Amino acid sequence: MEPVTTIDGRAIPFGRKNIDTDAIIPAKWLKTISREGLGQGAFEALRADPDNIFDSPTLKGAPVLIAGDNFGCGSSREHAAWALLDLGIKAVLAPSFSDIFSGNAFKNGILTVVLPQEAIDRLMEVAQTDPVHIDLDAQTVTTPFQDRYTFEIDPFRKSCLMGGLDEVGLTMARGDAIARFEQTARDERPFLAQGTGVPA
Repeated sequence: MEPVTTIDGRAIPFGRKNIDTDAIIPAKWLKTISREGLGQGAFEALRADPDNIFDSPTLKGAPVLIAGDNFGCGSSREHAAWALLDLGIKAVLAPSFSDIFSGNAFKNGILTVVLPQEAIDRLMEVAQTDPVHIDLDAQTVTTPFQDRYTFEIDPFRKSCLMGGLDEVGLTMARGDAIARFEQTARDERPFLAQGTGVPA
């Protein structure tokens, strides 16, 4: 997982409320276990409109999505986070998120930022023409027009995102401690290793 410290660039001023995971990535895309290529199916129904905001040339590669209340509601499909990542989204700003989506986003390195509706409205306005800047360390979202909004984030999630640590990375970071524990267990209780193929 790539570390998240700052995110700069254009933001997609989407703003719709109650966007569920089926709208983010339709069920027909769930047959794959690969994370690659899901960006093609992201917001597929909305992108059927040739004038949709997701395929706007001026927003191509935008790393930020601005959404409405209750973003990511519906099923627990992790494919929704995968699709956003494959689309190039690194952060989603909204007044609220589904808990399951927020958890899946975090586990995949996407920053979810909860801001008041007034802040979202202002950022939607700025996003029409200018970029936004997100500083995870300072926990701020700023614009070129001196707008500055602070946000809360769980300290554990913040630390993992800034360190680029997913669940596997967290485990690997404790590799030495795990190896010491396993060696001590083998030394003190060698009978547990018998018949397992693990050297005592």
